[in-house]
Amino acid sequence: MTGESARADGPAVLIERLRELSETVAQERAGFDSEGRLPNGLYRKLSALGLFRLWLPAALGGPELSALDFMDVVEEAAALDGTIGWLVGNGGGMGRVGAYLPVESAQEIFVDPEAFVVSGTGGVGVAVRVADGYRVTGRWPFGSGSPHATWFAPVCVVEEAGQVTGQVVFPYAPRVDVVLHDNWQVSGLCATGSVDFEFRDVFVADRFVHPFQPKPTQPGTLYRLPTGSIFPWTVATVPLGLARGALTEFVRLAGNRKRRGDSIPLADRELVQSQVGQIEARLSASRTYLRQVMTDLLDGVEAGSDLESDRVRFRLACTFASESALWAIGLLTEMAGAVSISQSSPLERYERDARAAAKHLAMSPAAYITGGKLLLGQDLSNANF
Repeated sequence: MTGESARADGPAVLIERLRELSETVAQERAGFDSEGRLPNGLYRKLSALGLFRLWLPAALGGPELSALDFMDVVEEAAALDGTIGWLVGNGGGMGRVGAYLPVESAQEIFVDPEAFVVSGTGGVGVAVRVADGYRVTGRWPFGSGSPHATWFAPVCVVEEAGQVTGQVVFPYAPRVDVVLHDNWQVSGLCATGSVDFEFRDVFVADRFVHPFQPKPTQPGTLYRLPTGSIFPWTVATVPLGLARGALTEFVRLAGNRKRRGDSIPLADRELVQSQVGQIEARLSASRTYLRQVMTDLLDGVEAGSDLESDRVRFRLACTFASESALWAIGLLTEMAGAVSISQSSPLERYERDARAAAKHLAMSPAAYITGGKLLLGQDLSNANF
């Protein structure tokens, strides 16, 4: 890989280049809701920055960001716009497939400088074993980025000789083999294009299939994280970025804006000052908690220790971060008043995007039940973490 396709900028450079896109995004945003996808030109600009290959291994020309650097970039993308944060998290995170497939297969996917891989875990398809591969059939919801995707990788159970084997795999197929369904009409994250996608008896060669919990073909602790933990990380950081963006917007407004009947700007009111201080404290605490549990999880992977406790704490942190972000944005819009319900207001978009993001399974309130069970010494065999 050479040129743009091999770009491997560090997080600070990526963050700066994201900020440079703010005017472009503001100009394009009017069409996000009506089109249900990013404009092609904007997608190409994001792709040219390497934002959809953040976890692509260095051996394949990727930046191979650490988990914490990845979080920094995704948060900045979400602060710019919720849709962009969501797609950078999903697309950039799926760069990790370069560490799970054979090198030649990964190169075939990522030789395209605009490569974007969509995964599907919201449904389960069937991969029927045949000579040299599988015949795959199924339909999966929430294919974020599908309108621009180049490859798709849904979760499937394996069937052999008419019997389900118990194996679960991810088969990869190019866009030409996949059917998209135009059913993404939603109130938040509108331009993510998270439509259903379908495989109809698609042949996938063995070299484009790996187990649900794969054995990495590349070094790096990150790639050895459990699938049930590495996937949530790609989206759980988005609400915090949205909240940070909303806080920045509120601070910009507060210096001059007055609520009806008030004689002083919001920024001069002691109640507003107190609430902004509380927001800063809780968002910072949530972010620190999330980063710490990911650090502990990676340390556990490196040490080869039992990960049960760390994985439960990780999902707790994901949910708490999401709820903290929603609380913060809700309070900001309440303080801002009626201006925050206008579709022209960034606050309005931050709020509905955050509510949409929080519906993801990775941030489910069920994590509190699992966390409580862990502390109370209860059986976790049926828990989802």
